[in-house]
Amino acid sequence: MRFSINLDNLKFDANGLIPVVTQSYYTGKVLMQAYANKEAVKKTVETGYATYYSRSRKKLWVKGETSGNKQRIVDIKVDCDNDSLLYLVKDYGVACHTGEESCFYRSIMDKNIKIDAYEIFHALYERILERKTNKPKGSYVVELFNKGSDKIIQKVGEEAIETVIALKNKNRGEIIYEASDLIFHLIIALADSGVKLEDIQEELLKRYK
Repeated sequence: MRFSINLDNLKFDANGLIPVVTQSYYTGKVLMQAYANKEAVKKTVETGYATYYSRSRKKLWVKGETSGNKQRIVDIKVDCDNDSLLYLVKDYGVACHTGEESCFYRSIMDKNIKIDAYEIFHALYERILERKTNKPKGSYVVELFNKGSDKIIQKVGEEAIETVIALKNKNRGEIIYEASDLIFHLIIALADSGVKLEDIQEELLKRYK
């Protein structure tokens, strides 16, 4: 990795620090916010792993150096005023010391949205795996897994046909409903096959031109 801008153009504060927001490469979820000095930014680029500066311990720290929950750098972005950074990372494990995936797991508003729209596919995938493992009674997903792969594949085919019909009818509400059914069952099929959504994302990224 290398720098595309001069670090001297970044606006570090009086203590030589710059705020860093860290975001998941796959889900877009904001994972945490910390600080870095120039040395930490350099080490992040050189090693490929998110490195920050601890204001309490007065030293650099690599995320996951003790917990194992490392953050592999995909990109580093700078804001329009050059006074804050964004680390885009492939995160391995949780970001928060509380055990939560993100440090931003609490809302100060009355309505606390647990799952943001942009991460629904990954959240759904994890929920499906949880159903497969714990097998709660009355679960449609558990019922499908119990019937085996052939039944799951059959459902994907059925939902694909229904989606095609909806598209042919050009009925927006019908298209949304049937396409959602198709995606839902396709995610079940992927989980059944051991294929992660990250694998699909990486393949699609290869096709993005």
